[in-house]
Amino acid sequence: MMGRPMSDPAPTERFSPLRHPGFLLYATGRLLLVSAGQIMSVAIGWQVYEMTRSTLHLGYVGLAQFLPSLVFAFLSGPVADRFDRRKIVLACIASSLGAALILARYSSSLASIYAVAAAFGVIRSFSAPAGSALVGQLVPREHLGAAVAWQMTAFQAAMLGGPALGGFVYAAGGASRVYLMAGAFYVGALLTYALMRPRRAELHSGEPLVRALGEGLRYVWKEKILLGAMSLDLLAVLLGGATALLPVFARDILREGPDALGLLRSAPAVGAGLAALFLALRPLRRRVGTKLLVSVAIFGLATVGFGLSRGLPTALLALAVLGATDMVSVVVRHTLIQSCTPEGMRGRVSAVAFVFIGASNELGEFESGLTAAWWGTVPAILVGGAGSIVVVALWALLFPRLRRADRFDSGPS
Repeated sequence: MMGRPMSDPAPTERFSPLRHPGFLLYATGRLLLVSAGQIMSVAIGWQVYEMTRSTLHLGYVGLAQFLPSLVFAFLSGPVADRFDRRKIVLACIASSLGAALILARYSSSLASIYAVAAAFGVIRSFSAPAGSALVGQLVPREHLGAAVAWQMTAFQAAMLGGPALGGFVYAAGGASRVYLMAGAFYVGALLTYALMRPRRAELHSGEPLVRALGEGLRYVWKEKILLGAMSLDLLAVLLGGATALLPVFARDILREGPDALGLLRSAPAVGAGLAALFLALRPLRRRVGTKLLVSVAIFGLATVGFGLSRGLPTALLALAVLGATDMVSVVVRHTLIQSCTPEGMRGRVSAVAFVFIGASNELGEFESGLTAAWWGTVPAILVGGAGSIVVVALWALLFPRLRRADRFDSGPS
């Protein structure tokens, strides 16, 4: 797997992705798109908990998003490798805009919220593989590592600003106003993606669909470093993810309102954004496997620290550390996917990665809501953080090639 190493970028090359107009449009659209999703997530989480006072219902929101994405994920990969990826993303953004407008009109209905959450699961199952695969069509291969880091910087800027903005607008004007604001962000994302002109990709339109459906999974299973990195993220975030419980933590433990919830949702993005910017300026060069494992272990420790916090400042600090360490693992995983996967396979491999990530995030929200209903909010967070640390120790033994990985590959093995 560890073939010819990807060369270390010179200082000027760290900014090379920003000199490509298509990538700048992509990063801007990504910023707007993720901001809109985060704005809506804050409103949905607070609204559901206000309506139900149930951690289990917060978990149901995650489950409603995960199940449709699981059903469509292995179809969305071949779709991304057969059709224009930019047009796929444009259709998904337009659908997200429609979903936001539906919630703005029917935000008082719990059934509408669950229906829109399920719709977002379907939308993201198609937009995530196509959007991720687009990066390789916007910059040369030698700039992929820096491009992924800059992409993650834009992503985390959205994760920082979106929740805080959503929380403050919710506190000032209610849920409907938040959903309308998210709709405006979706309109901006539509415009940026419409202006983008990626280079033509090598699409596999002639491959039988039945074979294409499982090809991405077979490729990941063969490339053990990819399998180890994806499954590590799956289990660590599945166990240690506490974001679904933030409305409960803000209201019942910290005794705060929706504005504090917005800050809590933004705190991981503060750490992650700083980490992404650091990695964009100083890309990872050596011992990437070890750094991945250590970062996930610290992620688990930060989760435990968050569960033990009883004041807003300490909770925000723990979440910022959690976000920074998670960003290291995200950059390593995304760079491995982009650099170790043939261009014609990136849609399918990205779809497999989306299943892993979706399972860790949305299914993790359901797991957190379920365990919190059984044991209580704080014990659920503490057990999850400890479980993430145990997973790191096991994966260091089960995937020795991942542990020993030194540099990113310059291409597929």
